[in-house]
Amino acid sequence: MSSSAATPGTPPGDERRRRRLALVGGSLGNLVEWYDWFVYASFAIYFADSFFPGDNPTTQLMNTAGIFAVGFLMRPVGGWILGRAADRHGRKSALTLTVTMMSVAALMIAVAPTYGQAGYFGAVVLLLARLLQGMSIGGEYAASATYLTEASARDRRGLGSSFQYVSMTCGQLLGLGILITMQHTLTKEQLGSWGWRVPFLLGAVFAVVVFWLRRRLQETDAFKEGGAHDDSARGSLRALWEHRRQAGLVMALTLGGTVAYYTYTTYLTKYLVGSAGMAKNTATLVSFTALALFAVLQPFAGMLSDRIGRRPLLITFAVGCTVGTYPIMTALGSASSYWSALGLSLLALVIVTGYTSINAAVKAELFPTRVRALGVALPYAIANALFGGTAEYVALWFKNGGHEKAFFWYVSGCALVSLVTYVLMPDTRNAALSRAEEEAGAPAPTAAAVSAR
Repeated sequence: MSSSAATPGTPPGDERRRRRLALVGGSLGNLVEWYDWFVYASFAIYFADSFFPGDNPTTQLMNTAGIFAVGFLMRPVGGWILGRAADRHGRKSALTLTVTMMSVAALMIAVAPTYGQAGYFGAVVLLLARLLQGMSIGGEYAASATYLTEASARDRRGLGSSFQYVSMTCGQLLGLGILITMQHTLTKEQLGSWGWRVPFLLGAVFAVVVFWLRRRLQETDAFKEGGAHDDSARGSLRALWEHRRQAGLVMALTLGGTVAYYTYTTYLTKYLVGSAGMAKNTATLVSFTALALFAVLQPFAGMLSDRIGRRPLLITFAVGCTVGTYPIMTALGSASSYWSALGLSLLALVIVTGYTSINAAVKAELFPTRVRALGVALPYAIANALFGGTAEYVALWFKNGGHEKAFFWYVSGCALVSLVTYVLMPDTRNAALSRAEEEAGAPAPTAAAVSAR
C-alpha cells in the first residue's frame, strides 16, 4: 500500500478533500492568529499615547513594548494548557479554542477605553488582552503543527507542515499591508484617534470566520486511534517527562531557528533604518518583499524534505546561519539601496527556510500521539520565549553598548548549538504517526518515538 493511500473505507476523492480542508483550516487559522499577534507591534506607534499619558513618546512606546513582551511570557503557559487540551480532547477542539481566544483578545483591544476615558483601566484591558493572545498563540503553534502533520499523507508531511510558516508569514504581510494602506488613506491624526482600532476589529472578524471553518474539520486518524483508550496520563507533564530527551531536542533544534527567524523578520526593518541609515519606507518595502518571497519558498523546501529527509535541510540551515550571519548582517549594515538590501535579506531567508519549512513536522514526528501536542508546544514555547522573543532586545542591547557586531556572533552561536543537535538526532521523515501508517508497510520509523499508543 502506498504511504499516501486513503484511510481504509474512505474513497480516495473524499480523502483528498478532507486533506485539503485540513490544510486550509489549519493554515488560515494560523494566519489569523499571527496577524493579530504582529498587528499589535505594527500599530503600537499610533495607540501608545492613547493608553499612557506623558510627553515622552519613547516612554509610551516602551510601555506598550513591555505589554508586548508579556505576551511572549504567556506562550509557555498557553503551550502547556492548550497542548494538554489537544492531546486529551483532540486537535480540532484545541484549534477552535485558540482562534476563539484570539478573537476575544482582538475585540478587547479594539474597544479598550483610552486613558482620557477611563484612566489606566484601558491599559489593564490591553494587558489582559495581550496575556490572552500569548496563551492563544502558544497553543496555536502546537495544535496547528500537530494537526497539519497528522492530517497530511505520510510522504507529504513536509509539504503539509510547511504551510504553518507560509500562513505565519502571510499573517505578518496582511498586517503590514493594512498598515501601509491606512497610512496612505488616513491622516496621522485619524490613525491616532480611531484608525488603529480598525485592524483589531478586522482581526476579530477574521477569527470568527476561521472558527466556523475549523468547526467543519475532522479529527486526525492518529488522535482518534489513541483517543479510544483510557489514559489518564495523556497530555500530562508526567507523560512528557517520559519523553524528556525528545523535549530537549525540540528546545535545542528551536534555539538557532527562532533567533535567526526573528532577526531576519521583525528586527530587519529596525536594523536597516537604525544601522544602515535606510529610509523607513524603503526598509519597510524591503521587509515586505523579502517576506513575500520567503513565504513562497516554504512549500518547495517542505517537498524537498519529503524526498531527501529532514536532516539535510536542517543541517544546511545551521551551517549557513553559523558561518553566514556575520558577513550577511555586516553587509546589510552598509546596504545603500533597495536592491542590495533585498538581495542580502533574501539570501538570509533562503538559509532560514531550511528550518522554518519543516520544523513543525520534525517536532511532531518526535513524539507519540498521547503527548505529541504538548511535546511540541511546551519546549518550543520555552525556547521561543527565552531566545526568539528576546532576539530584538539582545540586538538593541549590544547596539546600545557599542558592540553591535557581537549580536551577529550571538546568532551564529545559537545556530551552532542547533547544528550539533541536527547532526546527532535521527531523521524523522519515516516516523509512523498512526496505526494505519504502521500497517501501510512503509520504511521503519527512524524517529525516537514511533508508537501512537
